[in-house]
Amino acid sequence: MRRTPLFEEHKELGAKLVDFAGWEMPVQYEGVKAEHAAVREKAGLFDVSHMGEVVFRGPDAEVAVQRLVTRDVSRMQTGQAGYCAVCYETGGTVDDVLVYRREDEYLIVVNAANREKDVTHFRQSTADLDVEITDESDDWALLALQGPEAVGLLQHLTDTDLSAVRPFRFVEAELEGAPALLSRTGYTGEDGFEIYLNPGDAPGVWKRLIEGGTAPVGLGARDTLRLEAGMSLYGNELSAEITPLEAGISFAVHLDKESGFIGQEALRREKEAGLARKIVGFEITGRGIARHEHPVAVDGEEVGHVTSGTHSPTLGKAIGLALVPADVEDSFEVVIRDKPVGARVVSLPFYKRDV
Repeated sequence: MRRTPLFEEHKELGAKLVDFAGWEMPVQYEGVKAEHAAVREKAGLFDVSHMGEVVFRGPDAEVAVQRLVTRDVSRMQTGQAGYCAVCYETGGTVDDVLVYRREDEYLIVVNAANREKDVTHFRQSTADLDVEITDESDDWALLALQGPEAVGLLQHLTDTDLSAVRPFRFVEAELEGAPALLSRTGYTGEDGFEIYLNPGDAPGVWKRLIEGGTAPVGLGARDTLRLEAGMSLYGNELSAEITPLEAGISFAVHLDKESGFIGQEALRREKEAGLARKIVGFEITGRGIARHEHPVAVDGEEVGHVTSGTHSPTLGKAIGLALVPADVEDSFEVVIRDKPVGARVVSLPFYKRDV
């Protein structure tokens, strides 16, 4: 298995390590519940260095990115980040990504499990263009500092005024004397920064933030936090068989983009015809916790499946996301251990921080 530059730090902190997409990653340290609470109440630090970073350079860099992603990146300013999807011609999802517009290039951050697939898709789909596509994943470490105290804790390590960085904006700054890209983005529903830096600089920054009072947080709590925030996970809510419109991320799909993107026509047809399926949020009203792939039934007939499910540490109840027919409105049953359990459809997100 591959290891991030912070592997020794995880061992020193007593992390439970698991295989995640071929990487030996920390799933928890103190425990999922405590780590989840640390992010909601103070600040937590994640090692997400397994994520992939792909850079587009050259005369046709913008043309290439426009062709590949669902967002109209020509509307983005230098220093801006945007969440969007990469699609097949069918409208199915290759990946969900974050695009960073830098002065002379675009940086696309992809999911770890999709890295090789994405880079192949990027290169094959833009072979006719004058663009250099470089997989720089091994040249970057990535930390995510999230929680109500995150910005203040990070401010101690840099002279750059972080309060001036708005959500989905980033700055290139020095962090502990080392170059870093600091992005006010995250995957937990909390305020915070994602920190891109050279792998050799990562352990020092990690230690300083932990010494400053930040809790290390593993992938277990990362999943409960993102689910409470109603955020999609590739392989669960998004896949080659699930379109971004079905997944409920139409805000990141610019169907009016004049330059077009791969999958645009299929998604237009899907929207014009009306969605046949949709991802909905639900709360379990009976006993049990819904899990990924549990069947969803209406009047005893299986109509869909749970894409993500957990017990919400913040809300104290079982919640989940499910892919169901578009005409399912209010309730259904989730089959948990061969027993149908009631579920009520609720609005997303399950949790929204006070601003």
